[in-house]
Amino acid sequence: MMFLHLIILAISALLGLVFAYFAIVEEDLLKAVIYSAGQAVAYSIVFYILMAPDVLLAYIAIAVGIYTALLVFVISKTERKEVIS
Repeated sequence: MMFLHLIILAISALLGLVFAYFAIVEEDLLKAVIYSAGQAVAYSIVFYILMAPDVLLAYIAIAVGIYTALLVFVISKTERKEVIS
């Protein structure tokens, strides 16, 4: 059973890193926020596997909920695509 937890932990951590990379290189800001939310969900799974429920609940509320909603609201008031000059 412990081996399964380690596999899930490694996959979630790797998935979080992949989502973080996609969020950084994405030019569409809305897609970048979605990738960032995916990264937050992956790290939430990591916190769950590491048995940190207090950190998990705070992280889900802030990173997945408030942070994502705030950024989507701000992007709706600006340009969706990032302009690189």
